[in-house]
Amino acid sequence: MNPIVYHIVSGQAFFSGVVLIILAALLSLRENRMARRVMVLSVLLGMILIAVSSTPLPWWFYSIAGVVTLVWVCSGFMKKWRRGAAYAVMGVWLVALMLEVPYHLTPGVEPDASRSLTVIGDSVTAGLGDEDTETWPRILQRKHGIAVQDLSHVGDTVASARKRVAATEIKSPLVLLEIGGNDILGSTTAAQFETKLDALLSELAAPSRQLVMLELPLPPFYHAYGRIQRDLARKHNVALVPKRVFLSIIAGGDATLDSIHLSQAGHLDMTEVVWGIIGSAYSSD
Repeated sequence: MNPIVYHIVSGQAFFSGVVLIILAALLSLRENRMARRVMVLSVLLGMILIAVSSTPLPWWFYSIAGVVTLVWVCSGFMKKWRRGAAYAVMGVWLVALMLEVPYHLTPGVEPDASRSLTVIGDSVTAGLGDEDTETWPRILQRKHGIAVQDLSHVGDTVASARKRVAATEIKSPLVLLEIGGNDILGSTTAAQFETKLDALLSELAAPSRQLVMLELPLPPFYHAYGRIQRDLARKHNVALVPKRVFLSIIAGGDATLDSIHLSQAGHLDMTEVVWGIIGSAYSSD
């Protein structure tokens, strides 16, 4: 995967953009012409990186940050406001960093004595039907000795996965979801995605069950889908795994067949990544 594409889709571009805006604010306190030129370039590039990163901070926060940034830009024409506006813009974007950082930390999983796992996924998990390819749920079961109930299916969306779950007895108190990619790449609107994902998580949620969900890597300007996923993860007490974790797998040179679907090497890599997330639940292993 192209490093620039990875930087954007992983969400790391958001942090780069914020750093550039803070740098621009610092440069605005200087009086020399070169600093001003670098400041203009820095703030423009920073805003572009933040926009294309699809980082789903609340719209109200983006509105506040946008107003503060605009006031700071306008303060260039009024010297008496310049210093205060620069400090304000640095402050608001530092708050943005603090709001976003927790979503880039891998969550923990509580112990599970059943040594079982239910997996809900699409073709990234189910594979493309090649009998010679051992998918990561099967490798996980073979390699680590846990019972895996694999409900993944080629082409599944959140809606079809919900129907599959409704027709099946979920056997494990630990459920991992790798689902939603076909919704984003297909014709599912943000409103439909919210309704269907809420229904799926409601179907799965139970007092004695842990839900772990892989956050979706997002194309530029797909903020709404990420915001929905995060909001519903909070609502249903779902442990959300940062999108950089899954993206780190498909970014590997030989990990995919077509930049999305996993090769055999990719399934092996996915096994190790998933085990790194849930392995602590099976402490006796």
